Amino acid sequence: MPAITLPDGSQKEYEQPVTVMDVAADIGPGLAKATLAGEVDGTLRDASHLMEDDASLRIITARDEEGLDIIRHSTAHLMAMAVERLYPESQCTIGPTIEDGFYYDFSYPPGFTMEDLDRIGAEMRRIVKDALPVTREVWTRGRAIQFFRQEGEEYKAQIIEDLPEDEEITLYRQGEWVDLCRGPHVPDTGKLGEFRLTKLAGAYWRGNSDNEMLQRIYGTAWPTKKELNAYLKRLEEAEKRDHRKLAKQLNLFHFQEEAPGMVFWHDHGWRIYIEVEQYVREQLRKAGYLEVNTPEVVDIKLWEKSGHAEKFIEEMFITESENRTYAIKPMNCPCHVQVYNQGLHSYRDLPMRMAEFGSCHRDEPSGALHGLMRVRAFTQDDAHIFCTPGQVESESAAFIDLLYRMYADFGFNEILVKLSTRPEKRIGADELWDQAEDALAKALTAAGIEYDVNPGEGAFYGPKIEFSLKDTIGRVWQCGTLQLDFNMPGRLDATYVDEDSTRQTPVMLHRAILGSLERFIGILIENYGGAFPAWLAPVQAVVLNISEKQNDYCKNVAETLANKGFRVESDLRNEKIGFKIRQHTMSKVPYLLVVGDREVENGTVAVRTRSGEDLGSISVDAFATHLAEDVGRRGRTENQQED
Repeated sequence: MPAITLPDGSQKEYEQPVTVMDVAADIGPGLAKATLAGEVDGTLRDASHLMEDDASLRIITARDEEGLDIIRHSTAHLMAMAVERLYPESQCTIGPTIEDGFYYDFSYPPGFTMEDLDRIGAEMRRIVKDALPVTREVWTRGRAIQFFRQEGEEYKAQIIEDLPEDEEITLYRQGEWVDLCRGPHVPDTGKLGEFRLTKLAGAYWRGNSDNEMLQRIYGTAWPTKKELNAYLKRLEEAEKRDHRKLAKQLNLFHFQEEAPGMVFWHDHGWRIYIEVEQYVREQLRKAGYLEVNTPEVVDIKLWEKSGHAEKFIEEMFITESENRTYAIKPMNCPCHVQVYNQGLHSYRDLPMRMAEFGSCHRDEPSGALHGLMRVRAFTQDDAHIFCTPGQVESESAAFIDLLYRMYADFGFNEILVKLSTRPEKRIGADELWDQAEDALAKALTAAGIEYDVNPGEGAFYGPKIEFSLKDTIGRVWQCGTLQLDFNMPGRLDATYVDEDSTRQTPVMLHRAILGSLERFIGILIENYGGAFPAWLAPVQAVVLNISEKQNDYCKNVAETLANKGFRVESDLRNEKIGFKIRQHTMSKVPYLLVVGDREVENGTVAVRTRSGEDLGSISVDAFATHLAEDVGRRGRTENQQED
């Protein structure tokens, strides 16, 4: 007679074993209709799961995060069933959920087209309409391998063969179709339906370029049509904001095959880069950081000693010279310890804050490269703070304050924060971890910051805080990090002399705000849709003549403003003024200064914004003051000015 404990602490007792769905129906028909699965004693189970003993139960519906994941995973299987109905010669491989959706990889040599996606989607909707029951089955390893090989599903057979010997082999059946899966799944295909297949891509089997190239179908799924449409609208907006398209339109940068994953910056793009770099440099100088510069090519022995070679050798570019092996640095940390190690340090010298715009290289797979968001050559706004254990909390708090102020300057005000705590496999004494986790938590609390805890997701050498920013269309980008490191300073012989004259190992705080300048600029381009605030705009204003008679005056205006430190150009082409205004508006220049005979006579400029706002005819000095105020706000609005 199982007693089922519900989340509110109440209990339901039954005289015989019950399923998750039985309990849901007992509570009410509405809940039964909405039930997708259950969390039984902390483990997700199908709605058909039978509880024979006392258990705790949380009913999972589409309102739960787990419910949404189940919908998407089940929709991936729905798609795979539709594909194999329509294309019997295809083979399924794997089909996981991802952020906002799912994908499934198929072996299908002819290849799918976008037209095929329409056919597959229609077949999926037919299967949804049939509301086929989805049932879980446990098979023996041998039977499952034999079944899939008979069905021509060699990839599934390989997956089973590679599973641990003690792993339970579970399959899910819907209609005539059977697939390998751990589950859980929705009770029947009728629970699905609000989905869209979005794109095609290539993917190597098991991510290995030596294996067959498979075809990946991406899709998205949501509980309601309203949520699906909202997502598709966001997707459409994201497409318009794609930084690669805007880079071409605005002449910012390009990539080419001769240097895959490495940026060719054009003048206008490099202006943005320099402005971002100089801004960060200024903020770090004010915050008491020392700026250093370290070699890009370093003997592999240093990377072996630091532990990076063991973990990252596959991602490192290796070169040789004079019988020595070198690595092009993928990160800056070991080199910063080398700078720290020059000379004897006292506790009075700490904290030492060391920053570098470090040029790094990583041998990312070509298939993973994605514009500025994933590159092989990048610059980190990287810094390391060497401090005593007692300084961790105050230094963490100061960094968090700096990060929030800088994000606000770039126009980001919604920040999501996660604190990742000790993993199972770690180094350092538990009391040191206690101190470190407590220090980070206190720093966040003192700053009034809400955060989620990621248990066990810290680095092996220390806990960390991750800062993710939300852009104007709701996407989340993980950028900033603060990591406590008990490991590297000791491995690389970093010490300081404590108050009692003993040698101690400093704590090393790894911290980044932007992450990499390249990726952050990509985020900025998409966040603003290329319409940068005045302080970042490659061209802040353009002076436009109506006829040749105003050429000299326009040149003088542009020169005057340039001498005041503004990025100003003049357009004196013999074109109609309307044409020039439209063109520079499309180029997203913040201010258009139109000059006709009246402006020449009065010593003024007629000011228009790229949004079409007419600011009237004002003196050049008055415009300079206006522009300076706009630049000074950076990415903040007028009512968000920093105290």
